Amino acid sequence: MIETNRLFIRKFKPSDYNDLFEYLSDPVTYLFEPGKPISLEEAKELTLQRSTGNDFWAVILKQDNKLIGHLYFEQLEPKERMTWELGYIFNPRYQKKGYASEASAALTDYAFANYQAHRIMARCDPANVASWKLLERIGFTREGYFRKCGCIHKDDNGMPIWNDVYEYSKLETDV
Repeated sequence: MIETNRLFIRKFKPSDYNDLFEYLSDPVTYLFEPGKPISLEEAKELTLQRSTGNDFWAVILKQDNKLIGHLYFEQLEPKERMTWELGYIFNPRYQKKGYASEASAALTDYAFANYQAHRIMARCDPANVASWKLLERIGFTREGYFRKCGCIHKDDNGMPIWNDVYEYSKLETDV
């Protein structure tokens, strides 16, 4: 577990499903994320899956012991490159309070100290201003602008809706 001033960052527990459902059932969550709102049963299955894996971290608000978001953190192949990908989704009710920045910075620092990470990268839609500002705030550098290379949604005919992507990274030497 990682602890910050206001947060605990830990493995998921199966009992986290109600809090996960609260924000993954909200259509607003999927504006810049793939997928669609989930049911309570799907939230139960998802928390069970995440409780046995290593790629998702639950972000818990200390004062309420409430799951307010999650971080995605996976080592990319080939493993010799010692590169991880960071992602985050937070409950809209808890956005614009600095929780995502606090959690992402803490996990990034933890990875450099404990995983011997060389590089941590993240991607976001240029239209998602809050996301790229978060990355810049916690010391990531914009490395590229990729045109129409991401597809997280499809139109009514099932055709991909392509979007542009920023790519950011932070290196162990940036710490």
